[in-house]
Amino acid sequence: MGNRIKIQDVQPAAWKAMYNLSGYLGSTQLTKSQMELIKIRASQINGCAFCIDMHTKDALKSGETGQRIFLLNAWRETDIFSEEEKVLLAITEEITLISQHGLTDATYKKAKNFFSEELIAQAIMAVVIINAWNRIAISTQMPVAG
Repeated sequence: MGNRIKIQDVQPAAWKAMYNLSGYLGSTQLTKSQMELIKIRASQINGCAFCIDMHTKDALKSGETGQRIFLLNAWRETDIFSEEEKVLLAITEEITLISQHGLTDATYKKAKNFFSEELIAQAIMAVVIINAWNRIAISTQMPVAG
C-alpha cells in the first residue's frame, strides 16, 4: 500500500466534525454491543479491514463473544442473535447496500415492533456514520494496527 493523505492532517475541521458526529453515538440508547455489531457488520460488507480490526477488538473488550463475532456474516442462519439484534443487522445491511433497495418497508415495520422511532433514527445514524468512516479508511488506505 502506498502513502495516501491523512484526512486528519489535510482536513482537520472535517475530521473533527466526523469525530463529533461519532461522539453523538455515545449518547444514544443503543447498547455498546448493538453499536459494535452495527459497526462490524457494515465494515464487513464494505471490506474495511481497518474498521473490522478496530471494532472487533472493541467488541471483545466490551464483553462480546468471539463466537458471535465469527458468526456475524451468517447472522440469519443462527439463533445466537436476538430478534432485536437481527432487525438491527437487517437495517445495517439494507442501508449499507442502499443501491440494492434501501431500507425496506418490511424491515422498517419489524423495527417498529421492537424499537421507538428515536432508537430507529439512532440506529440509522449509526449505520450512516460507520459507512462514512469505512469510506475514509478505505480511500486513504488506513493501515490495520500490527
